Amino acid sequence: MLRWIGTNLRTFLLAFALALAVWVSAVTAANPDETRQFPAAVPIEFIGQDPGLVVTGGVPDSVELTLRAPQSVWEELTGRKDAIRVVADLTGLAAGTHTVEVQVQVGIRPVRVISVTPAAFDLTLEPLVTRTLPVELILIGDPSTGYRSGDAALDPLTALVSGPQSVVAKVAHVTATLDLTGMRQDVNTSIPLTATDADGAALAGVGIHPESVQVTLPVTQLGGYRDLAVKVVTYGRPASGYTLISVFSTPAVVTVFSNDPALINALPGYVETAAVDMGGANADIETRQALILPAGVAVVGDSTVLVQIGISPIRGSLKLTNQAIVTTNLGSGLQVRISPLYVDVILTGPLPTLNSLSPSGLRVVLDLTGLGPGTHHITPQVELSVQGIVIESILPGTVEVVITAAVTPTP
Repeated sequence: MLRWIGTNLRTFLLAFALALAVWVSAVTAANPDETRQFPAAVPIEFIGQDPGLVVTGGVPDSVELTLRAPQSVWEELTGRKDAIRVVADLTGLAAGTHTVEVQVQVGIRPVRVISVTPAAFDLTLEPLVTRTLPVELILIGDPSTGYRSGDAALDPLTALVSGPQSVVAKVAHVTATLDLTGMRQDVNTSIPLTATDADGAALAGVGIHPESVQVTLPVTQLGGYRDLAVKVVTYGRPASGYTLISVFSTPAVVTVFSNDPALINALPGYVETAAVDMGGANADIETRQALILPAGVAVVGDSTVLVQIGISPIRGSLKLTNQAIVTTNLGSGLQVRISPLYVDVILTGPLPTLNSLSPSGLRVVLDLTGLGPGTHHITPQVELSVQGIVIESILPGTVEVVITAAVTPTP
């Protein structure tokens, strides 16, 4: 037996090798390997970094991968977000410039990494430092005429700046900017902080704590000045069928001045415009009107205001009874009988338009296109010759239509 096995061992091994080759060939044919570029860039994960150091310089945040894997594995690779991990290990690296190789870890087998771009990159590690600087408030613009700003209060008064040593060393100021243009009231607001260099340019790559400062700043009115609301004066009535819907002035508040504070204080809280005539108006009115002020009092700036008056048609409703129904598009060789012959139509819209609607401006239609002999129930349609009118309802809402073959007269 042993002699027989020894004699035929080479034959057995050759047969096994051939069977294995056939099996591998069959598996490969059914699930062939494919070399592709991974469809998405894979982010680089930095590990082992000394907490007292920060990465600076143009470091890539992701890599492009070319992989080789069976077709079925590719489906799993692209379907799982955690299938591939790219790591840059910074363990043991001190401050300075280093070349770091990326490591690709694939959690699915079998996969072969063909190429990584970039496979390595240079980075600089710098000490992480912090500095405390005073918060500086930058004021731009001026309050409204007749107002002045007082001294600002900041909370907090200092901020902590942190980041790479080379960047933090350039920080000369921590600033908050407040625009006072046109301000008429006290300011109490939170303003974001910005780290800048000696030239006032903002610096990126540094953190500021806190990120904002609370600013309180009083804004007071000077003596002899006063703010007054604008009251638009009108007279007359819009045209019949129209109504007044709005009255606005721009600006809505004006500042007035007088050398006599008593005269200013004696004024009511408003100033009237020259009267605007609305008589017979059937459209919006826009006009500039003068302000009526006592002698010795002047408006700061333009002495007129823009007045805008909204005029709109009054909406109403109209019921038209016994409107005859017209049939259209009856097929050849057919005749029609409808019931009822008349309908009521309820309309809504601007009263002037409703009042001007003539009997010929409305038609109730039954479209019989494609209808053959038999009984049908059709919704009538209303055709109007004017715009802006809404058809609210038709009574009744459907009409019985009986279509029969036309009777040919006997000669």
